[in-house]
Amino acid sequence: MVLERTANEVIIRLPGNINWEELELMLKFIRYRERVAKSKAKQEDIDRLASDVNKQWWAENKHRFVKPE
Repeated sequence: MVLERTANEVIIRLPGNINWEELELMLKFIRYRERVAKSKAKQEDIDRLASDVNKQWWAENKHRFVKPE
């Protein structure tokens, strides 16, 4: 692996035999960190939003997992 920093970017060179799925996971993590770095949201706001989304998803999909009595 070779890391190179220029004035405008960081260049990473990896061997061609690297595991592609693991590389994709690393890149997704880097993109996530890049996006959330600009966020001004507080953790409690994020937690509340996640909870609301999960409740809504469960209400819409519960029938797929729980058999009616």
